[in-house]
Amino acid sequence: MAIVSSSIGCSDSQHSRDNSRVVDAVSLPEDLGSHGEDGLRPKKWNDYIGQSALKEVLSIAVEASNAREEALDHVLLYGPPGLGKTTMALVLAEELGVKCRITSAPALERPRDIVGLLINLQPRELLFIDEIHRLSRVAEELLYPAMEDRRLDLTVGKGTISRVRAIELPPFTLVGATTRAGALSSPLRDRFGLVQRLDFYDLESLKAIIDRTSNLLGLALRPGASYEIARRCRGTPRIANRLLKRVRDFALVKGDLACIDSSLVDQALKLHCVDEKGLDATDRKFLEVLINVHGGGPVGLDTLAAALGEDSATLESVVEPFLLQSGFLNRTQRGRVITAAGRLHFQEKGF
Repeated sequence: MAIVSSSIGCSDSQHSRDNSRVVDAVSLPEDLGSHGEDGLRPKKWNDYIGQSALKEVLSIAVEASNAREEALDHVLLYGPPGLGKTTMALVLAEELGVKCRITSAPALERPRDIVGLLINLQPRELLFIDEIHRLSRVAEELLYPAMEDRRLDLTVGKGTISRVRAIELPPFTLVGATTRAGALSSPLRDRFGLVQRLDFYDLESLKAIIDRTSNLLGLALRPGASYEIARRCRGTPRIANRLLKRVRDFALVKGDLACIDSSLVDQALKLHCVDEKGLDATDRKFLEVLINVHGGGPVGLDTLAAALGEDSATLESVVEPFLLQSGFLNRTQRGRVITAAGRLHFQEKGF
């Protein structure tokens, strides 16, 4: 059966012209700068909404560390992208009263990159390394003594005249962030005193985040508007803030900034192909191929990738996780299978 375009108000050709998905949890260029995530990040515990269990664990650790006037134990934060790992590191630094130096593992290609960061740390400062699972082996080996013994072992000279020089480091806290905790080597993972997972946010927390962001952006949302955004943002604050900005733009051009209600939100997000469950055109096309072409499965990932013109690794890591989380898709030994909930959503939306 031929694949039909969805009824949500955007065509496949429209979507294909824009490779950056508005519901993608990874950071986009628009998220940076004073008007992006950096300008919207909370600075204190009281401003950080959600993740209550995590906040309680870390706030106790921070209070104890401050009472002892010692560096906080090394912290590993893991979980899906867009849930606030970088923000949590900045809040930790603020609560400790120290600076947070931010970098990412891919930026630490050479030994001197990480050596320069470590020797310039001040007592009790935080070093935040994003995507820490991507650290090179050399960088990891430099971190082992630094984390455990506050010592940096450098090899001076070559061949028979080489020797190891130990440099003492001030007490510091390494905060690592990763979306793939299982990809960390055991020696590195074992050196973190606090290993904590960030979970997806519930609707009430997301509504509170959207209301806070709207206040910072000078927007007045009518009752129900924040709920409409919250239920479409896949449990992820980064996506919630991004959708709110798309609603703001739509209201400025097509509506009224003084009257952003649920109806206007619905119009704005349908324009961006985001339905009530948070599915976008790519998700719906995946379901359409699975149901219309393959009868709901089971069907192999490579076959789906060929039909969609996508790389199989991209489908597995970018498209499928939310469909699995939503209960619309199952992975079986024989291939991908649509669930009853997936069929129901497919029928209700009239794909």
